Amino acid sequence: MKIRMALPALAAMLLTPAVRAQSTGAAAAAAPTKVGVINVQVAITSTAEGKQAAAEMQSQFTPRQTELENLRKEIEDIQTRLRTGSNALSDEERARLAAQGDQKTRIFQRKQQESQDDFNEAQREIVDRIGRKMVEILDKYSRGNGYAIIFDTSAQSTPVIYAANQIDVTQDIIRLYDQNYPVKNAGGSKPAAPKPAAPKPATQPGQTPPKP
Repeated sequence: MKIRMALPALAAMLLTPAVRAQSTGAAAAAAPTKVGVINVQVAITSTAEGKQAAAEMQSQFTPRQTELENLRKEIEDIQTRLRTGSNALSDEERARLAAQGDQKTRIFQRKQQESQDDFNEAQREIVDRIGRKMVEILDKYSRGNGYAIIFDTSAQSTPVIYAANQIDVTQDIIRLYDQNYPVKNAGGSKPAAPKPAAPKPATQPGQTPPKP
């Protein structure tokens, strides 16, 4: 089961109000006038750090999803036995299965809620971590490129109905983010340089070359 990063209004909150370039005093005459848009949800999930975080969440929560799925099947099996074997089951066996089904249902509901709460918290931490750094990237980008305002088109409350592709800065921000915050491998360090290949042994006539 593949877990997707669903980024709700929390991502938009990090960039609300939309990033604006500041101008005061004598600089007002040269105030920026460009308008741009960005899809914050796409930007966060498309960064290398966002993809790595999604993969880590997939690895973390898949076992719990599997456990819930197995528990759900056990509950369905009990319900099927109660429904199809009602005439063959004794009152004692029927009561035992019903109690067992109720117990497993309560366990399923508790584990499902705990898993959802933990998933939401892990997702919130990722969005907060990446989003705050992205705000800095976007602010610097806006000032350096003369943007007066940049709207988040992924926000539910965005006033943007239409935006030309030419003013969409999403890909620029993703690229700048990856340049400023390159991901590291699971060990927390940069990948080691590949070792030079060892010389292959000479092959005798009629022998199969050794596999690399």
